[in-house]
Amino acid sequence: MNCSTFRLAFTFILKLLTMRKSDLINNISDKTGIPKVDVLVTVETLIKEIKGNIAKGENIYIRGFGSFITKKRAAKIGRNIKKNVAVHIPEHFIPAFKPSKEFVNEVKQMPAAQ
Repeated sequence: MNCSTFRLAFTFILKLLTMRKSDLINNISDKTGIPKVDVLVTVETLIKEIKGNIAKGENIYIRGFGSFITKKRAAKIGRNIKKNVAVHIPEHFIPAFKPSKEFVNEVKQMPAAQ
């Protein structure tokens, strides 16, 4: 198997194992009977609210699912490899997700080969 064939096969398998936003919307619509347009608006609004609150530094806790939080990264010295120059990276915050214990236990109980 050459490199391009392997890459194509890997990409195909990855697509099978990955749920996209459109897949999520379709699944919710199918299970609830709510029109896809309404589900799309709801999902988009949820994502917008989560991003907006995290950007303001507010954490979001969803019982049984997890927490969307911000993590502080300390200032450090990085390196620009192309110019071989040290670069100061200031202190900053990054978004993070911390799953709840229930969610972690649910995932742990999944069969190994899926």
